[in-house]
Amino acid sequence: QVQLVESGGGLVQPGGSLTLSCATSGFFFDDFVMKWYRQAPGKEREFVAGVGVPATLTHYTESVKGRFTISRDDTRRTAYLQMNSLKPEDTAVYYCNARLDELDGREYEYWGQGTQVTVSS
Repeated sequence: QVQLVESGGGLVQPGGSLTLSCATSGFFFDDFVMKWYRQAPGKEREFVAGVGVPATLTHYTESVKGRFTISRDDTRRTAYLQMNSLKPEDTAVYYCNARLDELDGREYEYWGQGTQVTVSS
């Protein structure tokens, strides 16, 4: 059974930091690209950051560059999102995503249930 379980969300003041974790099971973690998305109230879900295979390949949406760091630990089957200098506009539900596109066209994509991040004074 595939599971992606996010944790680490919460309430933080502007300028503060949080680290989100995405613990996984049920699929071959090492082969999957791991991403974080977020969805603010009344808005569409948006891409935040991704880490490939190998973990040296990363990509960020412009608004979080220099503040967020995505990483992965293949031995722990876990992806992380370190968030620094948080702003009120970072408030959203953050979702973990795992995706694999095979060369033969098969696609695999899994989502976590989300964790709330609220940035407010």
